[in-house]
Amino acid sequence: MDELSQAYEAPLFDARLNPHRSLGRRGFRTLMMATFAASALVSLPFYLMGAWPVVGFMGLDVLALYLALRANFRSARAYEELRLTSLELLFARVSRRGARREWRFNPSWVRFERLEHEEFGTQRLSLISQGRRLEVGAFLGPDQKAELATRFSRALAQARRGPRLSD
Repeated sequence: MDELSQAYEAPLFDARLNPHRSLGRRGFRTLMMATFAASALVSLPFYLMGAWPVVGFMGLDVLALYLALRANFRSARAYEELRLTSLELLFARVSRRGARREWRFNPSWVRFERLEHEEFGTQRLSLISQGRRLEVGAFLGPDQKAELATRFSRALAQARRGPRLSD
């Protein structure tokens, strides 16, 4: 591959966007054990008084919390990829089940839109080309969206200028 081909195919921006999850596996286990222990502690007096159905309902609460957190962890498997070269912008969205959808754009013809709110910061990032609008990083927080927008906008401007062939 010659120098010119390498310059055009070199990534100007390459990012994998993952949903943020503040609770890791260890935290999940700790939370579930603490919830179970608290539920058992609260249930014990009711059981001793003969109100044993309360124990079942408290157990259902623990089960509901467990199922909700497991669903949350499953949805965290989803991610998005942005890869930009001077010749192509690749945007891929991968679902929690692993299904992948890809969109390819010419960097010269794609528009990157950033929706700002005075009070809440960056609300939405979109790629727009040929009448199609794709939202990027919907699961990110406003600060993360702002950082992504700044970095990606710079890279997109660089892609439109073309590669630097001399140092």
